[in-house]
Amino acid sequence: MPTATHQPSPVFDPALILTPEECAKRLKVRLTWIYEQRRSKRNRIPCMNVGRYLRFYWPDVSQWLAAQNEGRRAR
Repeated sequence: MPTATHQPSPVFDPALILTPEECAKRLKVRLTWIYEQRRSKRNRIPCMNVGRYLRFYWPDVSQWLAAQNEGRRAR
């Protein structure tokens, strides 16, 4: 019988976890744009819920941005 392997929990640097306002400020966009991208069905901005709060992990957002840019170059 196969045994389950233990996957280490991801470790997040608290300094890289952003509120929606902080994420908007870093990306230099309106806060409403952040929420629009959050609700998007396609190419949704990566985020996580911490209780009832929405948070963004900057390395994930950076990778998402790079992927968006690559997708535009491929067209």
